[in-house]
Amino acid sequence: MNTARRVAATLLAAAAGLALTACGPTSPAASPAASPAPTATNDTAGAPTDVTPTGSVTSPGQQTSPAATHGTNPEDQMRIAITIGDQRFHATLKDSPASRDLLAQLPVTLRMDDHASVEKTGALPSPVSLDGQPAGADPDVGDVGYYAPGNDFVLYYGDMSYNNGIVILGRLDGDAAQRIADIEGFITATVTALND
Repeated sequence: MNTARRVAATLLAAAAGLALTACGPTSPAASPAASPAPTATNDTAGAPTDVTPTGSVTSPGQQTSPAATHGTNPEDQMRIAITIGDQRFHATLKDSPASRDLLAQLPVTLRMDDHASVEKTGALPSPVSLDGQPAGADPDVGDVGYYAPGNDFVLYYGDMSYNNGIVILGRLDGDAAQRIADIEGFITATVTALND
């Protein structure tokens, strides 16, 4: 009887030992702590200052080539240049039906009149969509806009109050508003789309 108990106890101890060995990691590489789960990163390092970073999400070990992300952000395709005489200005448009309609008309050369020393306005060849736009806006210095009643493309370089029919299309880059303010009277402006 004692022998049977000893054999049973030995078999039970051996089985428990095997069970513990089978449940544990067999090598450091198989341990979950040795290979952490991938985490999302924002890959914006080195983006040019005049181009909106794409903010592409990658996991460790995954390479995202510039060609794979170029043009995926709508703002990458919503950049314009405004040439006045020998000066060239840039602006970034918001993605909207109005901005897309403007881009469809470019390139265009406009005679732009000065109004109240706050804005330069010039009539576009065709109206732009007002879908999704509020009844009016209070533009800031440096805004690029559209004035629906006159079908005008507008560069705001001074303080303008709220008016019905104003649509904010985007923003001038850098010191463009101040440089435009320094140009007196009417201007001839050529507006073109930038294809980065």
